[in-house]
Amino acid sequence: MTTTVQDVITTKLERQFDAADTNQDGHLDWSDYEKLADRYIEAYKLDRNDRRTRALRTFFQIYWLELLRHASVEGDRLTKDQFVTANRLAAVDTSRLNITEGGAHAIFDVIDVDGDNEISKDEFARLLRDVWQSRSPEALDAFDRLDTDGDGAISRQEFIRATREYFFSSDPDAPGSLFYGRV
Repeated sequence: MTTTVQDVITTKLERQFDAADTNQDGHLDWSDYEKLADRYIEAYKLDRNDRRTRALRTFFQIYWLELLRHASVEGDRLTKDQFVTANRLAAVDTSRLNITEGGAHAIFDVIDVDGDNEISKDEFARLLRDVWQSRSPEALDAFDRLDTDGDGAISRQEFIRATREYFFSSDPDAPGSLFYGRV
């Protein structure tokens, strides 16, 4: 069973790599994560000095540095295999950054536009439309999967749990992938 979980996690991380590889050169570098952060910042019209902008950029920068550290590479680029290995290692090594929760908090704060500590269906639709350029009705179905208590909103706890599931569960379509580069 462990092998199956590992294979599914590899598949999810490979999809994340493909979505993050903006120039599709088969490598990730810091500019790919800068572009991902910029998609959030531009979609939500955040000022460069907004605390949410700073938190998001800081998370992605530390996340990138942790990937490089865990990949043990000489340069500043990662292949898909290096990315997958580094993510697996970084997800369990919380000594410097808890990637499953640190990023979730930073991204949640951006998506939660009204600051009520919940993501409404409209806020979620904005994420899909403005960050991921998705108008697929099926993509909006992920909202119901994330709203596990069925109260019509995604709480911070539900959001963080979905992010953990993305990195650790055997579900190939874990909805947490929406925040790290896949719709």
